[in-house]
Amino acid sequence: MRVTVDENRCAGHGMCLTLCPEVFEMGEDGWAIADPGEVPAELEDAAREAIQNCPERAISEID
Repeated sequence: MRVTVDENRCAGHGMCLTLCPEVFEMGEDGWAIADPGEVPAELEDAAREAIQNCPERAISEID
């Protein structure tokens, strides 16, 4: 699985970073950035939790 953050929807709450810091980080502009590579299998549940808990629904799973 891979994930992406819609920079037009992200409001910088940082929930994704709190739930899965190995995959998400905050850019210099204060918006979330997702690692563009494959999410390691052991982090998939945490990444999906971040997707489900994003207040702006800015994170999507890419097949």
